[in-house]
Amino acid sequence: MNSKKKIVFIVNPISGAQNKKGITRKIREYINKDIYDYRIIATQYAGHASVIAAEKVAEKTDVVVAVGGDGSINEVARSLIHTSTALGIIPCGSGNGLARHLQIPMDIKGAINILNDGVITPIDYGKINGIPYFCTCGVGFDAFVSMKFAESGKRGLVTYLENTLLEGLRYKPETYEIENEDGTQRYQAFLITCANASQYGNNAYIAPKASLCDGLMDITIMEPFTMLDAASISIQLFNGTIDQNSRIKTMRSKKIRIHRNKPGVIHYDGDPIMAEADLDIEIIEKGLNVVAKEPKEFIAGNTNIWQNIIDSFHELKPIGDAIAEDIVARNRRLLVINKEFLRKLKKK
Repeated sequence: MNSKKKIVFIVNPISGAQNKKGITRKIREYINKDIYDYRIIATQYAGHASVIAAEKVAEKTDVVVAVGGDGSINEVARSLIHTSTALGIIPCGSGNGLARHLQIPMDIKGAINILNDGVITPIDYGKINGIPYFCTCGVGFDAFVSMKFAESGKRGLVTYLENTLLEGLRYKPETYEIENEDGTQRYQAFLITCANASQYGNNAYIAPKASLCDGLMDITIMEPFTMLDAASISIQLFNGTIDQNSRIKTMRSKKIRIHRNKPGVIHYDGDPIMAEADLDIEIIEKGLNVVAKEPKEFIAGNTNIWQNIIDSFHELKPIGDAIAEDIVARNRRLLVINKEFLRKLKKK
């Protein structure tokens, strides 16, 4: 009788920038074949991962692994909630917010080693108007940028920050009402984020004290701010202290309703959609099993602030490189224009 566990890897071939052939090769190389019978399946269309995951649940598969970013993880995980099939993660997306909170290594071998250790623990998940989310959801500027990011057709941190910088100065805050068990409060807000995990991704901590195991969402309300505030907000976002900023209001709740003046864009785990004016958001306690480290190691996501700053610096470096390349390209174009101008003058 075969006593091995069944594990299926669902690979999104277009998420992130990594070579998926290289990833599948490493899966075959590093997965512990004494523990697992494994299979690798590539998705073929948007939403296919959810279909595959549901089929594997019906087949009593022990672990289904999402190989991709937070969007791919959401697709897989929504089919695994309230089942005995556990979610595994090999992060290779643009932000990898849930994987980072769970302290799953960003390198493929390290992530596979977590799967080989096989520690399974239940975590919370959320719903926004009935749609499951596992990391963050929200309204306002971050949802607006998510829409612009999706429309750009490009992936990666550089593209995300380009959209953020370009749109940030033009975005107008909206007025929202937040209703929970303590009553209704009115806010003018740049954004409202309801966090199950602590960060958006890329070590950007929008809710530094959020826990995946407390049955509550951490709600961050960013009030309107000036350009003088922008630098400190950005630094605090990446060093895990944004909740200490005077422009930030926070609360914890199991369930809230957000009312806005009209329908508009929202995001869940970074994916934007249009939604009604009223938004019902709730946390469902311990509804998803995940393969990760011991729970005590990821209850609060922000465990090493200085390491997060270092990691963020390395991940932001491509932006500086891109700016430098753009300056060089612009200078080259100016030289060409000047040469053409001088040539025309000589002809006269």
